[in-house]
Amino acid sequence: MRALSSRRNSFLSFQPPAVGDEEVAAAAEAIRSGWLTSGPRAAELERRAGELLQAEHVLALSSGTAALHLALLAVGVGPGDEVITTSLTWPATANVIVHCGATPVFADVRPRDLNIDPASARSLLGRKTKAILPVHLYGQPADLDPLLELGPPVVEDAAHAFESRYRGRKIGSFSAAACFSLYATKNVAAGEGGLVATNDAAVAQAVDDLRVMRRSHGSLYDIAVPGYKANLSDVLAAIALAQLDKLERHRAVREAHFGAYDEGVAELDGIEPVTRDARDTHAYHLYVVRIDPERAGATRDEYQRALTEENIGTSVHFLPVHELSAYRERLSPRQPPLPETERAGREVLSLPLSPAHSADDIRDAVEALRRVHERFT
Repeated sequence: MRALSSRRNSFLSFQPPAVGDEEVAAAAEAIRSGWLTSGPRAAELERRAGELLQAEHVLALSSGTAALHLALLAVGVGPGDEVITTSLTWPATANVIVHCGATPVFADVRPRDLNIDPASARSLLGRKTKAILPVHLYGQPADLDPLLELGPPVVEDAAHAFESRYRGRKIGSFSAAACFSLYATKNVAAGEGGLVATNDAAVAQAVDDLRVMRRSHGSLYDIAVPGYKANLSDVLAAIALAQLDKLERHRAVREAHFGAYDEGVAELDGIEPVTRDARDTHAYHLYVVRIDPERAGATRDEYQRALTEENIGTSVHFLPVHELSAYRERLSPRQPPLPETERAGREVLSLPLSPAHSADDIRDAVEALRRVHERFT
């Protein structure tokens, strides 16, 4: 085993946004144009995203959460309904179901890629099931074909999956709706924002009606539905457009970081990356390892604390939603045990990953992980 380098002098942030002069100039130009709310840049973002996602309709929204919320409403989710989803996700995935007046029913995940298990989802189908909400975790597409075969509309949480393909098909091109995030840490980072992609004109129209309080010409106006204030400003759209110009370059950097991590953790017993399916195109959004405390000599939390002491920032994606305070007393009576989800929630650790990081930064993270592993084992 080669000698390990010493601890970093400065703290390595977990996932800083990769923004530069191009984003600054784009935002300044939008402000000078007088378009602070939705305008030509938001429309251009929708057009360009539609081309990239191979979707007939793309609608820009104020956040990925708003995208999920309005997409669920657009497919008819409402009070008394149930939506099958995964608990291994950011709480927004479940929150939007509750915001619709419906109840989330959590399926378990598959141990290899931690995405929703279609067999578990099938077992939860009931007369109240209105939609299925899979999450493309870390950029690895969920297994969509068996979910689509179940019958209810599929609304995808594609916050991690802007560049993903499932069996050669672009995420965003074939379900009832796919919802993307433009949050500061995402592959296309505008700071805030979201997109709904769909080929269903009725879904697109429903989301469009819901995302803004519509006015007609002159002083008189009407609204089709009691909508939300969920449109995207041109300033944020301008930043997203600058990010789209860098998409391939940033992807190449993240892919190289994945390769360095794969090589670096291969010899560390008890530390294994979450599986990626070679049949699909991964978005390389998060690099996540599972830490087996028996083989790795310590728990995930102990590894995280030790890496912080090494000046390496990490994160946890995710703590199971059904174990959080807001949901422990809100669970459906039909909610089954979730052993794979709960085990993953104890083991997953996300390592630093951003196009803003250099190869040396990733090397420092790997070396720190090796040092910590050596101490614990």
